[in-house]
Amino acid sequence: MLKHDEIWLKFNYFQSASTVQFYLKKCYLHLCTTEAERKSYDNCYPFMYYLEQAQTYYKQAYSSPFSIKPVLLFYGFVHLIKAGLLTIDPYYPNSTSVLAHGVSTRKKKKRNYQFFQDEVKIQKNGLCTHFAEKMFQMNHLEGEKFKMGDLLALIPELDDLFQFIHRKRNIILFNKMNDNWHIPIELTHTFHMGEKRLKNFLEEKNGGIIHWIPNELTIDGKQSELNPPFRYHLFKKLYGINVSFDQLSNIPDIMVHYLLLYNLSMIARYETEWWFDLIKTAADDTYPFIHTFLEISEVKCPRMMFRFLMKQCT
Repeated sequence: MLKHDEIWLKFNYFQSASTVQFYLKKCYLHLCTTEAERKSYDNCYPFMYYLEQAQTYYKQAYSSPFSIKPVLLFYGFVHLIKAGLLTIDPYYPNSTSVLAHGVSTRKKKKRNYQFFQDEVKIQKNGLCTHFAEKMFQMNHLEGEKFKMGDLLALIPELDDLFQFIHRKRNIILFNKMNDNWHIPIELTHTFHMGEKRLKNFLEEKNGGIIHWIPNELTIDGKQSELNPPFRYHLFKKLYGINVSFDQLSNIPDIMVHYLLLYNLSMIARYETEWWFDLIKTAADDTYPFIHTFLEISEVKCPRMMFRFLMKQCT
């Protein structure tokens, strides 16, 4: 239980109304809102309740049967995201349109259904669209479709499993030395670019300034903030990037986990026959990927959201 308790001990920072009110006021002053004082008072208890409810779901998920774990993890994550939204949207929820999930999944076919090929579709309104816009400035996502296999390939912690089962690597990890990130030279060969072109390409994809060590293919870790398509491997504590142009994506990790958890929670609730066939028989490689993803998500999602919350007041 230690791996779960560790991060929730940090969430205890937010168990005092006066502390949360001060924290939210700082967040709202950064937004230059004229109602920072009032809205911080209005939102301090909803913020605390979202976090408390999230922790309840995660604690239940840790000790629950695998069959209902996706549902508990999804709703725990939803409450963490709602707390995150309150730091950047003082008026959340300002309408009922943002309360829906914001995602839909196609009707499952009973025969020949393959999870890796299954898709989710982003809706015009709902939580997914709202947090994508507010937290990550991602607009115009309505109608976008994402395959489960493509989303799983974006998760660095699953890469060893991809290597073991499918004999392929999805992500090249960077070496770290003195807080700097050394990009393997093989990435220039993979992307068919020289070092200068690769640097420009990564800066453009990152959506922000990357500070390079002079005359090296090395990122200054102290001055740079790496965003998707850079991915952080929580367990190895290394950054990396997908090796395939088809997999390079600016979808934030929080959205990747949200979409996967949404679909798995829907499957666990409404596709009971397929879900229990998967659990009972483990007939193909779908089960180890889903099982490992849920284990990763259970640990990583609270950490991602805590990091997001701490960034809002700095």
